[in-house]
Amino acid sequence: MCAITGIIKFDNSCDPHKTVKDMTDAVIHRGPDDSGFFVDENVAFGHRRLSVIDIDGGKQPMYNEERDVVVILNGEIYNYRELRADLEATGHVFSSESDTEVIVHLYETMGRQFVSLLNGMFSFALYDMRRKIVLLGRDRLGQKPLFYFQNGGTLVFASELAALKRHPDMPRDLDINAISDYLSLLYIPGAATVYHNVRRLSPGCTLEYQLSTGSVSVLSYWQMIYTFKCSELSIEEAASELRRRVENAVERRLVSDVPLGVFLSGGVDSSIITALTARKLGGLPCKAFSIGFADRKYDERNQAREFVSYLKNCKLNIEHFEKQVNPCDFELLRTLCSHFGEPYADASALPTALLSRFARERVTVALSGDGADELFGGYERYHAMRIFSRFSTAPAGLRRAGFGMLQKLLPDAGERTFSGRARRFFKLLSSNTPERAYFDLLDRAPQELKKKLFLAKAPGIYRHDSSEVFRRAFRTLSGKNEHELCSELDIVTYLPGDILPKVDITSMSCALEVRSPFLDREVAEFAARLPWEYKQYKRERKRILKEAFKDIVPAEMFDRPKRGFGVPVAAWLRGAWKEQAYETLFNGRLVADYADKNALLQIWKQHQSRKHDWSYLLWSLLILELFLSSES
Repeated sequence: MCAITGIIKFDNSCDPHKTVKDMTDAVIHRGPDDSGFFVDENVAFGHRRLSVIDIDGGKQPMYNEERDVVVILNGEIYNYRELRADLEATGHVFSSESDTEVIVHLYETMGRQFVSLLNGMFSFALYDMRRKIVLLGRDRLGQKPLFYFQNGGTLVFASELAALKRHPDMPRDLDINAISDYLSLLYIPGAATVYHNVRRLSPGCTLEYQLSTGSVSVLSYWQMIYTFKCSELSIEEAASELRRRVENAVERRLVSDVPLGVFLSGGVDSSIITALTARKLGGLPCKAFSIGFADRKYDERNQAREFVSYLKNCKLNIEHFEKQVNPCDFELLRTLCSHFGEPYADASALPTALLSRFARERVTVALSGDGADELFGGYERYHAMRIFSRFSTAPAGLRRAGFGMLQKLLPDAGERTFSGRARRFFKLLSSNTPERAYFDLLDRAPQELKKKLFLAKAPGIYRHDSSEVFRRAFRTLSGKNEHELCSELDIVTYLPGDILPKVDITSMSCALEVRSPFLDREVAEFAARLPWEYKQYKRERKRILKEAFKDIVPAEMFDRPKRGFGVPVAAWLRGAWKEQAYETLFNGRLVADYADKNALLQIWKQHQSRKHDWSYLLWSLLILELFLSSES
């Protein structure tokens, strides 16, 4: 696990040696163990290393035998041993035991198509000195980030925006459309960033730069395909095949030359991974890490303890480490905002960062249960979309009138309240299309709210239609029905835009590598082939996981209500953070340049008086202000 940076085709605006070193120094937290550089007349690569595999011999950049192909990698290639054996059988000679080295030899054999053979989480940069080509690539689901911009003939890339900002030509103009999307979704979706002309390479894509012509092409090498279903398999047979694939995925992620553990939240997904890891370690202790909070509504340590006791009764060797933490740390929030480099408002980043720091005290690698909800129907909102599909045959005008009236009858007390959730559900049922319905269900800053806050100073935020993000994505999907389409949509928007950046940034901020077996290529591709009723059946969610792992996870765990890794944001804004949040919101760039102060003050007072729960909006605006102030 590492960080990569690079500059391709220099101009006179910077010294490539100094600038690429400055960029690489900005991400030293991602790779504190070592650094490496490559610079010639056209290309400068920088690398920071977190030593995990081949500690002594895995220094980057790495080369082929003739040293005319050079590569830097962030991440892990889990099937590198199989790939290496095939390459050695055809005459390739390796100089290390590192997974990174397979990339240069695969490229020699297959050209840019080699990336389709990689099973891992990665972003890489490869330079073919003979053909004068630079190739960038990113893993299928977006576990490892890669940002870039072009300025004339120069292309600059990095693992974090903080590194890009060290380049003097980094575009700093803000993208109002991206800010509007952020306020609705709490993250910036797709390839856009908060900056005009700064992009993120999309998951499952490569970018090729031709030095001779200056041309850039971005190509997709992989997409989840939901068209073909393994309906010939019974659910028992499908569960057996899924079990095999997840077990293999866990085993692949246990390859490490440094201490390794697991995140254990007390939920189903992390419990499955913990149980499989304990089994695969063959009697060696499995280190499991849990954190909890003083507020019992957000504390799952009892469930984690119960599961550890269950595993010990099964004669598995578990070392359980737990800690009570206080995520209500404003300075931690500022630190994370600087690492994200752009607005990002998933408040669970705070406890995720604290869990990562706690685990890093004892291990360098941790396995997690991320991805199971999106792949196996874990969210309640997919049930809501199933209900929408039943009503969607009724005339849209009739639905708008009927459900719109029900929506107005309920008090608007905020999204986290029962009436707020019911209002959002009725809004969904009155929507014209499934993509608009799903957007309405998730939208945290509807158009009328944006108009109230931004029309006077930043009308572009109000006028931009953020639902267009979902409309564009829906055109590329292959799911069979509305609920499956929304699960697929989450995999191309929410997973790479919110969940995976959260895990990557928070863990790498303390140099912890997190591996996610459910996001293994073989698991994900099989999940796409499963009939929807194997995932959600009536009110049952993640049905096939329950079937596949019923011998290692007690049935009662599957029956518990789903609890996210949440924090009491609404209470913080009324209590511990009240003064700091007010000072930050009302005395910075947000009010000066974008938001109407009186409108924001009215929202603040409604939240403080408990007449309305505005915690989602106030949190996202607080994060936005912290970002804007950092840009001043």
